[in-house]
Amino acid sequence: MSRPGSWWRGKSTPAKVETYTRWSFHFFAVIEFLTAGLPAAGAVGPRLGGLLMLVVGAHCAIGAVTASRALDWTRGRREQPVRLMWTLAVVTAAYAVVALAVSEHGPDRDGVDSAAGSVFGVVVVFGGGIIALGVRDRRRVFAVVGGFAVGAGLLAFPMHASVTSALVVSFVVLLGTGFLAFTSVFSVWLLDAVYELDAARETRARLAVAEERLRFGRDMHDVMGRNLAVIALKSELAVQLARRGRAEAVDQMIEVQRIAQESQREVREVVRGYREADLGVELAGAHGVLTAAGISCEVSGEDAAAGLPGEVQSALGWVVREATTNVLRHGDAALCVVRLRVVEGRVVLTVENNGAAGTAGGGGGSGLAGLRERLAAVDGTLEAGPTGRGLFRVVAEVPLAAAVREVAS
Repeated sequence: MSRPGSWWRGKSTPAKVETYTRWSFHFFAVIEFLTAGLPAAGAVGPRLGGLLMLVVGAHCAIGAVTASRALDWTRGRREQPVRLMWTLAVVTAAYAVVALAVSEHGPDRDGVDSAAGSVFGVVVVFGGGIIALGVRDRRRVFAVVGGFAVGAGLLAFPMHASVTSALVVSFVVLLGTGFLAFTSVFSVWLLDAVYELDAARETRARLAVAEERLRFGRDMHDVMGRNLAVIALKSELAVQLARRGRAEAVDQMIEVQRIAQESQREVREVVRGYREADLGVELAGAHGVLTAAGISCEVSGEDAAAGLPGEVQSALGWVVREATTNVLRHGDAALCVVRLRVVEGRVVLTVENNGAAGTAGGGGGSGLAGLRERLAAVDGTLEAGPTGRGLFRVVAEVPLAAAVREVAS
């Protein structure tokens, strides 16, 4: 059984922003009903008030559906809801006429004009603001806002028979519709920006992984390219000596065998990440890569890395590299903290992030098993897992006694 709030926590940051934006526009429908529908019922009586509530409620429902479809269109999930937008525009105009008719020809009692005017203004303002959500071009947004303002003035003029009143109505509608249209356009812009930033972050993560693969490829080329060239030359020399019946051919083949064995050892070192690994460089690289990916990174203990033996630095450096790569690839972290400490005769490296996913990949030499194998070479241990507070922590420990033995050897 999932815990309360797991549905929200399981969403990515862009999905959270989209959900918030979508429900904000649905809440606009609730605001429209509360500001126009309910007050109308209490002001003009049950029968006429019920009619106005029904009118406003239907308009709210159409507006909510239009907003949802328009947001889907901005995300490229469906076609632009042109028919639905025209339907909302026509319904808005019809309901505005009904509200003005109630104001002009409805019961002669206190509150009728105010209630009808409230319905007229709210319906027109929210209708224009929601329609602007489904328009991408800025000029068309201005046209929607201006069109609703002019239309409201033209509808109000015959009823009030006053140019000043019609102009006031147009100005009020212009302000209200313009504000909601700006809110709609800004919400879409913000949502697009969040998705683009997330895509850029994924691109940076892929580039970081690709850079690591290129580094691995360069190391493999350095090892195998040089040694294979020597093996080829010595093998050719051994063939020539063997054809001449000279005993030196055996020496050359022994040398080929030695170089092949040395190549195997160097390849293993490259795969395990021991070759030219420096813990200080890895700590600085983790801070740079995570910061470039938009993840706040705090690194402490760089000074302690300088005094550690090379083998210990290599083992811990690979933990930093692996954890950093997996934060980029698998997590949705906003903060990553890397701490290196020397406490009670132990070197302790902690990598902690608040992402939804773990930071260590599974299986093989690139996951937990590979990290434990590298740490075992220096009598180290590794622990990884969630802490129960929405955090994922990787802790690597190496006894200082093992570090001393490495120096002595």
